[in-house]
Amino acid sequence: MILPALSNALAARGYETLTPVQEAVTDPALNDADLLVSAQTGSGKTVGFGLAIAPTLLDGADRLPPAAAPLALIVAPTRELAMQVMRELSWLYAEAGARLATCVGGMDARDERRALERGAHIVVGTPGRLCDHINRGALDMTSLRAIVLDEADEMLDLGFREDLEFMLAAAPESRRTLMFSATVPPMIAKLAEKFQRDAQRVTTLTGARQHADIAYQALSVAPHDAEGAVINLLRYHDAQNAIVFANTRAMVARLTARLANRGFAVVSLSGELSQAERTHALQAMRDGRARVCVATDVAARGIDLPNLDLVVHAELPTNSEGLLHRSGRTGRAGRKGISALIVPVRAQKKAERLLKFARITAEWTTPPTPEDIETRDRERLLSDPVWSEAPSETEAAFAAELLTLHSPEEIAAAYLRLYQSRWSAPEELSAPDARAPARERTPFGPSRWFALSVGGNDRAEARWLLPLLCRAANMDKSAIGAIRVQATETFVELAETAVPGFMAAIGDDGQLDEGITARQLDVAPDLAPAPPRPPREDRSPRTPREERAPRPAPRIDAPRPTSKPRPKPQPAPDAMARAVEDGAVTAYRKPRSDTDNTPPPARKPWGADKPKGKPTGDRKPSKPFGKPHGRTDAKPGAKPHGKPGAKPAGKPFDKPRSKPAPSVADAAPPKPNLAADTSKRFTPPGKPAKPGKLGTGKPGTGKSFAGKPGSGKSGMGKPKGKGAAPKTRSGYGGTNPPKRGKP
Repeated sequence: MILPALSNALAARGYETLTPVQEAVTDPALNDADLLVSAQTGSGKTVGFGLAIAPTLLDGADRLPPAAAPLALIVAPTRELAMQVMRELSWLYAEAGARLATCVGGMDARDERRALERGAHIVVGTPGRLCDHINRGALDMTSLRAIVLDEADEMLDLGFREDLEFMLAAAPESRRTLMFSATVPPMIAKLAEKFQRDAQRVTTLTGARQHADIAYQALSVAPHDAEGAVINLLRYHDAQNAIVFANTRAMVARLTARLANRGFAVVSLSGELSQAERTHALQAMRDGRARVCVATDVAARGIDLPNLDLVVHAELPTNSEGLLHRSGRTGRAGRKGISALIVPVRAQKKAERLLKFARITAEWTTPPTPEDIETRDRERLLSDPVWSEAPSETEAAFAAELLTLHSPEEIAAAYLRLYQSRWSAPEELSAPDARAPARERTPFGPSRWFALSVGGNDRAEARWLLPLLCRAANMDKSAIGAIRVQATETFVELAETAVPGFMAAIGDDGQLDEGITARQLDVAPDLAPAPPRPPREDRSPRTPREERAPRPAPRIDAPRPTSKPRPKPQPAPDAMARAVEDGAVTAYRKPRSDTDNTPPPARKPWGADKPKGKPTGDRKPSKPFGKPHGRTDAKPGAKPHGKPGAKPAGKPFDKPRSKPAPSVADAAPPKPNLAADTSKRFTPPGKPAKPGKLGTGKPGTGKSFAGKPGSGKSGMGKPKGKGAAPKTRSGYGGTNPPKRGKP
């Protein structure tokens, strides 16, 4: 049931009957229910949800109460769709006294906040800007009675899920939630299950063919004629309003510039434009100041342009949903329209898949030819209603004057030329399977030939001779013609205008660069084919395939030979013996022969032949490792190390080893005694250390000190004595300043 205020608005707008989706959502049984509506593009969803929320907003009254906090919130994915929804609801709720406000990105947020402070019944906006106003406290959500999500699937595809969940969570739980979408993917169903209460599913989609009022055409073109096909298509149909879709902003800018140069009244619509520019572009299409709009997919959803009869896909969309939404800009509200796909030959399979997934049957054809366009121009001229209109007195007097000056044939021809001058000339298109024409090379003009002293035998190539000539003579590469490499020399063609500068650059001796000389020829050389590269010296020529002996065919019934394990190579016995004597090899076992049946000797357990302990030799017994608790070599007056009465940290190793040392015969060769060799030790400056006193000195005494394991001391401390280096952290002198009070 439609309220009287809205019924009068529909009658004034010319609505005689409602569309199926509008009739479904206005069912009195659904006045208080949450709705999940799916309907095809161009079915009147905007007016439909405007009628659906009317009972909730008016609550039985004829007019809305004074504007205060918003009663309804409409969320749209794009700015253009939000502005269009605002225009539709403005005339629909005009008699109900509704005040509307918009909150869209790209507009002045201060003006929007002031409009919200003055009060509004319905707020229409995009997700990002609405969330911004909610966070700043400018948009009061406490009085909301209804929330409408228009094109909900598109908002989820654009990444607005978090914003939608935030707004739905901030709204009162008693509000109505209506979701309108062309399709209901699982994401929409999950969102509806979370934020709607027993939502009623409303659908007007049937199994019939999509967009029955739209005629689909697939135009096969050559890859280099795609833009020309767009121009011919616009010229042939001469639609009052047409929209051309491209995939990128760069392509939108390119097509806009080319169509403007060809005389079309064209505007562009893409994400790189400001909101004011996008609004002016759409308004120019509605006012008739522009007839062609080149846009990205930002205009593929919800945009309703009057008398839009033609949609051209200059570039194929990425999926079938994009194809349906693009094409849905025409054929709206019962009008007929044409959707034409420009299909290069290499993209034909992709176009077939898009049409198949969208369940669309398209007519495969070719773009209009110049002859087709001229024929269509004559038909439009002859059927123009101006021929049936009676001339006025002024027009009749001027026609008589023209007849006195010119013959009727001349007047008709002049009128035809004036009529054709309004349009751009059509494009000449090649066959769809034709390749781009090869670029014709302009004649080089008068030239002179020069011979260079390098050729194919010297590995000469044109790719490094060309920059060499340009660099040596300081000339442009356009002055160099043919470069022909021969066996011993190379012939170069130069333009006559560049010959004087080239001769002055090379001088009398003709020296170019890198030992290459050039001389001028009187006549053009007799060019022979380029010699083949000489074969490499380290590679013998291969025998021709036809001269090789045929490979014997394998026998299928022959048994497969068993392969024996390959023995490891062993060195000669005398060489191994010499290696053992020299000490390079410590163990050697003579390889057994095939006739030797002697069992190998039993192997000793691992580690049994290793000596235990260290050899005694002439080395003195080692002193105890570490010191008992309490230092005996401390300076006079120094504090004792550790607390009084503390137990020693460990017992010193003051007992000799109990295990007897192995014999010299069984022991390994002794290691060199680095402690006994004074040439291998570091002697710090100061008092020299005594030989053989490793590990017994005190840090800083000049004696070698090993230190305890893990103590980090290296024995390189401060040496005592007059003229010693200052104390540092490492003991090497360093650059650290000495402590005060010490020399």
